[in-house]
Amino acid sequence: MKKIKALIVDDEEAARNIISNLLKSSFPQIEIINKVSNVPEAVLCIKKYKPDVVFLDIEMPIYAGYELVKFFDVIDFQIVFVTAYDQYAIKAFEVNAIDYLLKPIDRERLTLTIKKIEQKINNDDNTKQYQALLDELSLENSPTIILSEAGQKQRIKTKEIIAIYAQGAYSEVHLTNNTKITVTKNIGSLADEIGEDISFFRSHKSWLINLSHIEAYAKGSKNIKLKGNLTCKLSRFKKAEFDTIFNSL
Repeated sequence: MKKIKALIVDDEEAARNIISNLLKSSFPQIEIINKVSNVPEAVLCIKKYKPDVVFLDIEMPIYAGYELVKFFDVIDFQIVFVTAYDQYAIKAFEVNAIDYLLKPIDRERLTLTIKKIEQKINNDDNTKQYQALLDELSLENSPTIILSEAGQKQRIKTKEIIAIYAQGAYSEVHLTNNTKITVTKNIGSLADEIGEDISFFRSHKSWLINLSHIEAYAKGSKNIKLKGNLTCKLSRFKKAEFDTIFNSL
């Protein structure tokens, strides 16, 4: 069973202990990471311990409980308001609290709250797993090219190619990991294998560059600086076309 990390925030020690005892006695999936008495302490605990849920009193000195959200750019934890005053219900849901509990806390009502928390966390986990799967599939489906150096074949993602430099019948393929592969293919053959990838531009008869790896270019210049401390040439016949492309990057 996955533990749900909980923080309890209430300025009254008795109130903190009551909710703590209720959670410990009936909900073994809840792990209480700390109990604090005010919003500033809660902010420090949230940043340190990353709780899944915060049980938050509303009426407290210095800052009201609903002001907690002002201290965070992103709220990546659930909030359950716990208060003796039901007039705060609207305020609770204005800050997107997952639930609202009235003191004295009813055990059955708390059970429903815990179910809501579990469902929300499971949904969030499923979303994260789905996104991770999409990212992995995207990575697997990245265009690749087979390069052979000294009889050793390697499958290289084209996005990892900074530039290809022609050396007669040979070509140097410069990669993002600061290595290069010398292959027995001319630059034209490699350009054909890469195909119509809009990331690549034939800036010169000796250079095929990946536009996503440009670091600097001055319009008056006929040189383009790339990652990996590379400087490639820009043909005067290609300059106008490249200037247009560069302006759109």
